[in-house]
Amino acid sequence: MAESLISSYKKLMEKAKNLFILQSAAAIVHWDMETKMPPKAIKLRSLQLAMLSRIGHKMSTDPEIGGLLEDIMKHPEYERLNAVQKRNMYLIKKHYDEQTKLPEELVVEIARQEAIAVDAWKKAKAAKNFSMFKPELEKIVELKKKAAEILMEVKETATPYDALIDIFEPKMTAETISKVFDELKEDLVSLLRKCETAPKQPNISILKRKVPVDIQRKISKALAEFVGYDIESKEAGGRIDETEHPFTTGYYDDVRITTHYYEDTFASSLFSVLHEGGHAIYEQNLNPEWIFQPVGTGCSSGFHESQSRFVENIIGRSREFWIYFLPKLKELTGNIFSDVDLDTFVHAINQVKPSKIRVEADEVTYCLHIIIRFNLERDIFADKITVAELPEIWNQSYKDYLGIEIENDSEGVMQDTHWASGLYGYFPSYALGNIYSGQILAKMEKDLPDWRNQIAKGNFQNIKQWLVKNVHSYGDLYDPADLIKKITGEELSVKPYLNYLNEKYSKLYGF
Repeated sequence: MAESLISSYKKLMEKAKNLFILQSAAAIVHWDMETKMPPKAIKLRSLQLAMLSRIGHKMSTDPEIGGLLEDIMKHPEYERLNAVQKRNMYLIKKHYDEQTKLPEELVVEIARQEAIAVDAWKKAKAAKNFSMFKPELEKIVELKKKAAEILMEVKETATPYDALIDIFEPKMTAETISKVFDELKEDLVSLLRKCETAPKQPNISILKRKVPVDIQRKISKALAEFVGYDIESKEAGGRIDETEHPFTTGYYDDVRITTHYYEDTFASSLFSVLHEGGHAIYEQNLNPEWIFQPVGTGCSSGFHESQSRFVENIIGRSREFWIYFLPKLKELTGNIFSDVDLDTFVHAINQVKPSKIRVEADEVTYCLHIIIRFNLERDIFADKITVAELPEIWNQSYKDYLGIEIENDSEGVMQDTHWASGLYGYFPSYALGNIYSGQILAKMEKDLPDWRNQIAKGNFQNIKQWLVKNVHSYGDLYDPADLIKKITGEELSVKPYLNYLNEKYSKLYGF
């Protein structure tokens, strides 16, 4: 291969590396804001994040990147680049084209406003007062609308909202999501009704038993050990901290998760640690040869969710997992659960019941929470509704979809941090992740037919290695639609996920 082509490509990869290093630093600053930062620091932190955003935007739009892209793509030996190199070229060009269209001041203002909006959201949520949050939310929505309209042109999407979805789920559209969600909603509502009217109902009182926070921290460590998320050894690349809203952040050798602990709802932290642990092991098992390259990141937010939901639900809520882990739970909690048998416990943690809070929702109703948010986002970016109308429409949607009465906006429209954080277009990824996880499970069952027996023995390693080989190791080599087909041989389909749910819950509820 020509030396000039190799030289230009190496220069381009060096620029990509520097940007990934900066972004990883910014991620830790965000982590600190959510975990350790003192309250008084918010103004300074908003300026710090705005500055990092400004630096990142300057690096992303460096004219030398444009020159290198042109030199490489016009080189007579360009076709001799391998698939990984060409994918890196595609991803860098896509990012460069988008970032050069966004004015630097808009990027900086969005970063600053996100920090302010998150702080306002926290205070408003604590006060159960949407009016405290509304002005800052309106500002961030307007800023994101400006960005979306610019990105719509460069991404060549049909709507501004499609441009935002593309950030998290490349080449996915609101139209496709609407069709998939309509099919999903119909079957989920039907399954929900069957569970609600089944004679065999769980005893959930055991989940309200008080578990001291210090014991819950020990449970978290045991769960991290089970999934292979190292937080304790001298070579540890992870840690668990406490926040209002659990999340995962980091890059390769430094991937951190958070959870929250409530004495009277111990299962909340238990399943959030499994969920975030699923995210973490995906990040930590990307191809190490691709670190600091665009191809060496997760495929999409939806694929990230497929891994977290797979570990949390398909593994963590399975009967086989609790054959192994219930004795450990009893050992850690003393006599708190000594009288609880396996099937009673498994049915309780798999209770199907409409709820107000998304992160506490069961597998059957969870996607309905996402569909509500997707509808609101789609309509707000189409200027069909306003920020001021969000609480009322939210509350009515919960009544229509889940039969739930929302009593205050903290348990309603303000329950999630995503909108304050400017993450519009992200929510659909949660439900898409569930759909992907169903397809991935169907494929894994063919390759590892005894996976359930392995889990019952406490062996997650073989399953993890299967996920590394079939999902994690591909990184961002393919767009989501292509990757799910590469893994399963099938196009995106809700059927495997719905089959999984129907089979599982018909056994639990006896219908």
